[in-house]
Amino acid sequence: MNLVEVHLIQSVPPANLNRDDTGSPKDALFGGVRRARISSQSQKRAVRQFFSGLSLLRPEERAVRTRLLVHELVRRFPERPAEETRAVVIAALRSLGLEVEEEKDCTQYLLFLGQREIDRLAQKLHEHWDDLRSLVSPMQDTEEKATTKQRKQSFAKAAPKAISDALAAVLDGGRAVDIALFGRMLADRPEWGKDAACQVAHAISTHRVDREFDFYTAVDELQPREASGAGMMGDVEYYTATFYRYADINLGLLLANLEGDADLASRAVEAFLRAFVLTLPSGKQNTFAAHSLPQFVAFLVRRDSMPRNLAAAFERPVFPRDDKSISGASVEALMDYWQRLDEAYGRPSQEWVAILNLSDGHHPYHADKVKGSLEDALQVAMEGVRELLGVT
Repeated sequence: MNLVEVHLIQSVPPANLNRDDTGSPKDALFGGVRRARISSQSQKRAVRQFFSGLSLLRPEERAVRTRLLVHELVRRFPERPAEETRAVVIAALRSLGLEVEEEKDCTQYLLFLGQREIDRLAQKLHEHWDDLRSLVSPMQDTEEKATTKQRKQSFAKAAPKAISDALAAVLDGGRAVDIALFGRMLADRPEWGKDAACQVAHAISTHRVDREFDFYTAVDELQPREASGAGMMGDVEYYTATFYRYADINLGLLLANLEGDADLASRAVEAFLRAFVLTLPSGKQNTFAAHSLPQFVAFLVRRDSMPRNLAAAFERPVFPRDDKSISGASVEALMDYWQRLDEAYGRPSQEWVAILNLSDGHHPYHADKVKGSLEDALQVAMEGVRELLGVT
């Protein structure tokens, strides 16, 4: 497969970027020791949020994850009676096999839909309005006693096949970059699923970590001066860590997910690379302001290759030395392992490599690929992407 890979070394000051259900920073055991961890899902969320500020992608080329599809569709018909519109929208969704919780007008689970899909779904509702409205009254009589499964089956059976097919046909991913990159799974309609072209690894620290606690107090500013004691107190867990972060993109699958639009695929890759380098999850940032940027970035674009996560470079935890920071030692361990992998398993027939290194770590392997800025490194990577995608 033709691949794009990105490897980052990134030091983060005291932070709690991604926490578990108890509020503690997420962690993992690796190489027999405890590591700080940032989940893949939280990193992808940060990337998708960053997309909205990029001129590379138009609004209709992105997606939204929501349970509020009923509200979104109803608001597109301001000229029609609200209750009638709501009933028609719910009937349409149920005819597709999607259950709606009417007390909240929410779908049973989050739907990941492209903006184009929502636009086209609204258009199909407009075209088949009268037929959908005719489904509402007969079904309402028995709906209260019906189970969720019975409701979905009844609406699917009652809706004319031509209408159901027309509604279903618009749910093809809508050439939304988010869906093409990160995939989609719908339990009720697996045929609407999309395999993810992008894989994002859980980030782990290159070294052992111990979580620490920040004890804090807050003053009640209206409390009488003679009174003693804090108005509030508590503690927050945090860590400091140098992370190894990794992601890859299957260019062939991305192109297929975007219905062969090579220009959009190229812009999607560039948007992802920029966003992945420049973002972190936002957990507790108001408390810690841990807005760090990577000290090391490596872009690889490879023809006919398999992905290679280099986390094993840190199976033995990295330690700082008198002459080397943890980030610098991590860079050297990464590059050494990268070289050994290439020597053992071989390099692809064609590859583009670009590196940005701000750390005090240095290694002779690919030393000639080090660039002076992120823009220079991105330019090299995107030359390879465009060639493999056939974009002129």
